[in-house]
Amino acid sequence: MPEDQILAETAFKSSPFKARYENYIGGKWMAPKSGRYMQNISPVTGHVVCEVPRSDAADVEAALDAAHAARRAWGRASNAERAGILNRVADRLEQNLSAIALAETWDNGKPLRETMNADIPLAIDHFRYFAGVIRAEEGSIGEIDHDTVAYHYKEPLGVVGQIIPWNFPILMAAWKIAPALAAGNCIVMKPAEQTPASILVLLECIEDLLPPGVLNIVNGTGIEVGAPLASSNRIAKIAFTGSTPVGKSIMKAASEHVTNITLELGGKSPNIFFADVMAEEDDFLDKALEGFSFFALNQGEICTCPSRALVQESIYDRFMEKALKRVEAIQAGDPRATGTMIGAQASKQQFDKILSYMEIGLNEGAKILTGGTAQSFSGDIEGGYYIKPTIFEGNNRMRVFQEEIFGPVVSVTTFKTLEDALEIANDTVFGLGAGVWSRDMNTAYRAGRGIEAGRVWTNCYHLYPAGAAFGGYKQSGIGRENHKMMLDHYQETKNVLVSYSPKKLGFF
Repeated sequence: MPEDQILAETAFKSSPFKARYENYIGGKWMAPKSGRYMQNISPVTGHVVCEVPRSDAADVEAALDAAHAARRAWGRASNAERAGILNRVADRLEQNLSAIALAETWDNGKPLRETMNADIPLAIDHFRYFAGVIRAEEGSIGEIDHDTVAYHYKEPLGVVGQIIPWNFPILMAAWKIAPALAAGNCIVMKPAEQTPASILVLLECIEDLLPPGVLNIVNGTGIEVGAPLASSNRIAKIAFTGSTPVGKSIMKAASEHVTNITLELGGKSPNIFFADVMAEEDDFLDKALEGFSFFALNQGEICTCPSRALVQESIYDRFMEKALKRVEAIQAGDPRATGTMIGAQASKQQFDKILSYMEIGLNEGAKILTGGTAQSFSGDIEGGYYIKPTIFEGNNRMRVFQEEIFGPVVSVTTFKTLEDALEIANDTVFGLGAGVWSRDMNTAYRAGRGIEAGRVWTNCYHLYPAGAAFGGYKQSGIGRENHKMMLDHYQETKNVLVSYSPKKLGFF
């Protein structure tokens, strides 16, 4: 290893966090009103790395007060002014990319190579994308008749609540912050209690760029902060990314006040490999094998994890022989090392849940082809939460095929025909993502159109460009994220219908 790389990785071993953080409300760092804090444990080491507020409804109300105080001025700011701030935020994040990426790795457990090359760059691009989109947004004018004109204006909702998951703490925050601010809303945000600190490191980098009250962050548990925020009559919208059961509870809370909602929920995504992928030993086959292995990206803690692999029967043995070698070559270890491919699960709770599914699969009669156990390391990561990439072989009726495990686990089965593949792929309550792999674009097209999912990657997987709509069918959610259509989720359309005729209608 080059000396400069050794020095860099040694520096990564030091915690990037302060001993204690506060909430960010109205442009100021404020202690929780109860005076309570909770410990933040890094999954990398299994040790406490800082304290964050254990807030409650009183802190939520304070944040809502600040957001409401700021919302009229921010909502009236020109699109060009808001776009300028978003671009400056992107520039600042880019200038501090390494520090923010390291904080994300420490907080979540994912490898530094992912936070450096995917999570934070994608977050930066998201701010730039919505800065550009809002500059180009226009209303419309419709001539109903010669003397009657319909004007359509886009207006911000006002104050919105946002609840962020623990699997992509910063990227998922950017997915919500960028369009909401671009549209002219003020935000009260609750980070996940499992990963509460990296977003605060980010905020320290940009706080001078934001008008006070435009973005407020309140840390705490789902019960003590998330529930009061989702059920508040002082928000115009609640946006949530997380599990389907929690999403259902948020829907119930929002229904009390008919609050606008966007939900991005669970998934059990099929990844379909047609026989022609094995037609040649070439770059395409190499790409398809990487596509199979993507169930291990981010330790499998992705709602679109390709956690069900469907391989055409005629190539199953040959394809799986290569797939097993590819998966077993995944380099596990310290997420802070730049060569590590798979890091730690985000929490002890999630670690235990994933391991419990190993027993569930075996009890159902599934066969473990590789993995199936935790991983042990020495040094300061000895207490971290590490699991080997695991491949189950079974059938789609098994729980390991139907339930979201949210770990580096894929369940593999076979299919005979396109129709057979579609039947298996759609036999799930979820419909978030899917993958299709074929050299025949006719086959790929028909498979993509037949799958009941909001995004179908075709001859690729795990690409998340800002300009491509993302969201789910069935129990995988409501609404879309990314793409300019996301602005519609943070805006009201006002119609001003104007008559220029001096004559009355004549009814009275």
